[in-house]
Amino acid sequence: MNRPADRPAADRPDISVLVVEDDPVAAAAHTLYVQREPGFRAAGTVHSCADALRFLDRARAAGRPVDLTLLDLYLPDGHGLQLCGTLRAAGHTTDVIAVTSARDLAMVRQAVSAGVVQYLLKPFGAAALHDRLERYARYRDTLGRTGEATGQDEVDQALALLRTPERSALPKGLSAPTLDTVAAVLREARTGISAGAAGTAAGVSRITARRYLEHLVDIGLAAREPQYGNVGRPELCYRWTGGGGGAGPGPAPVRR
Repeated sequence: MNRPADRPAADRPDISVLVVEDDPVAAAAHTLYVQREPGFRAAGTVHSCADALRFLDRARAAGRPVDLTLLDLYLPDGHGLQLCGTLRAAGHTTDVIAVTSARDLAMVRQAVSAGVVQYLLKPFGAAALHDRLERYARYRDTLGRTGEATGQDEVDQALALLRTPERSALPKGLSAPTLDTVAAVLREARTGISAGAAGTAAGVSRITARRYLEHLVDIGLAAREPQYGNVGRPELCYRWTGGGGGAGPGPAPVRR
């Protein structure tokens, strides 16, 4: 995963994440996603508001405060947004990504008011969580620098890192699940990949893979460039950029 050049990932410890989810299967999956994400580590997994507060209290007392909490909003002993208020009142500074099936826009507004930095709708795959975590890491690296902002543009750029590309209006014939699959294949190919190879890895045809790859190029998450071989015409090679202009991170399924 690329970081700003003046503060590479190797210069800081992994970002610690607490998973708060009452469904055991979902909790295990989310924890696994975090563990497999370069630059992150799962600090723990709990299943209720009370357990989350106790865990965060113990972590802070031990001098290892949790950086980020993946928080389900519907928990057996309370609502996640109420927990956010309790955490802030207790002086906890952990950032929160809401992980929920709640699609009510009023709930989204309440989450923003409660200080939730991102809102991820269930169900989702590793690629969707990977994107949020990558953007959060870049956001932390940007705001973790010392000194003052040079101006409004720098502040806007830092906050924009938390936003994700608009995906509600995919081109006709494209589906979000297949897009996630092709994007994951592209991230895995650190040095780039052809449409044919991407199609084979994603289980779709070369033509289908190329349509998705071209869409990723169009929305700024990938770049294309000719790859020259020994003979014949050059083949287009696609490379993940993640919107940041550099080579993308590795795939979620591989622990580094």
